[in-house]
Amino acid sequence: MAAGGQVVAAGSAEQFHQLLQQKDRSLVVVHFWAPWAPQCAQMNEVMAALAKEHVQVAFVKLEAEAVPEVSEKYGISSVPTFLFFKNAQKVDRLDGAHAPELTKKVQRHASSSSLSAGTNDSAKEDLNVRLKKLINAAPCMLFMKGSPKEPRCGFSKQMVEILNKHGISFSSFDIFSDEEVRQGLKTYSNWPTYPQLYVAGELIGGVDIVKELEASGELDTVCPKAQKLEDRLKTLINKAPVMLFMKGSKQWGVSVRATSLSVDHQLLLSPEW
Repeated sequence: MAAGGQVVAAGSAEQFHQLLQQKDRSLVVVHFWAPWAPQCAQMNEVMAALAKEHVQVAFVKLEAEAVPEVSEKYGISSVPTFLFFKNAQKVDRLDGAHAPELTKKVQRHASSSSLSAGTNDSAKEDLNVRLKKLINAAPCMLFMKGSPKEPRCGFSKQMVEILNKHGISFSSFDIFSDEEVRQGLKTYSNWPTYPQLYVAGELIGGVDIVKELEASGELDTVCPKAQKLEDRLKTLINKAPVMLFMKGSKQWGVSVRATSLSVDHQLLLSPEW
């Protein structure tokens, strides 16, 4: 067991997994380090200071090369790397010697972990409410790895290409930006992989499903199309019997006559003007 206020060394995979199973502390912070890296020694000192401040958190250091099976399991390719666990499940990660960011993450996760077991259900409810809001943030929402301009996996890139090819209007969320959303959405929608496409708050599926819809011709009817600029302009022009397109607003007291409009103003009396 890890004593409060101290950093415990895990020398084996078995000891590491035992530390993750602690019931008296729901947050475990693990530092994957190497004795030959001076920045790791510095971050061990930061860990020791944080351990004294957050006695309810278990702080563990594990020599990455000494326990390769654990390092390989969690994709540790450089040191220092920090993993955050709650109830034996990884919830966050920090790569590199960034003391301020480590402190910030520990404070955030420790604060949320201070909830008692009886409030865990309400925490799940809060996450579900947040997920529902994200899903309904736009008529068509894509949860992907990276962004439409810079996809970070082949499947996400394929999804973006298909949606753009069909002129589909969509918003996106980078799951790498929030580990809680990344893990929670899998359970919420019972869909274990990404990308995930939602229309009107309902899950459509991943890239394979979207490819099937494209092949059958259903994609264009399922997903909302981006409004063409010409259609948007027509809508604006017909918004009122008389429409003035100007710099600024009428509240600023700008008055112009239709017979003396400058180049920067257009007075549209009808769609045929």
